[in-house]
Amino acid sequence: MELNEAQRKRLRGRAHDLHPVVMIGQHGLKPTVLEEISSALDHHQLIKIKLNVGDRDLRDEMIEQVTQYSQSQLIQRIGNVAVLYRRNPDRPDILKEAI
Repeated sequence: MELNEAQRKRLRGRAHDLHPVVMIGQHGLKPTVLEEISSALDHHQLIKIKLNVGDRDLRDEMIEQVTQYSQSQLIQRIGNVAVLYRRNPDRPDILKEAI
């Protein structure tokens, strides 16, 4: 499902007070880290991840890998922090709650 700009804006507002639930460090993306991100998305639907990687291009590449693996959407990236969203059909839709 592709999100429109109003939905993205709503999700950015909800993500403002969130703290990163997963931190990706110098060892990069391991299968366990990807599984943890997927699990966090199942539970929360909207999460922040922190990428402690120095190079911007490498950060963008890692975020792309995470979104492809987890089938999530990048809502926002500011510096080392990315906000990801994936709808969980078994939980109430946070987009509808935010209205």
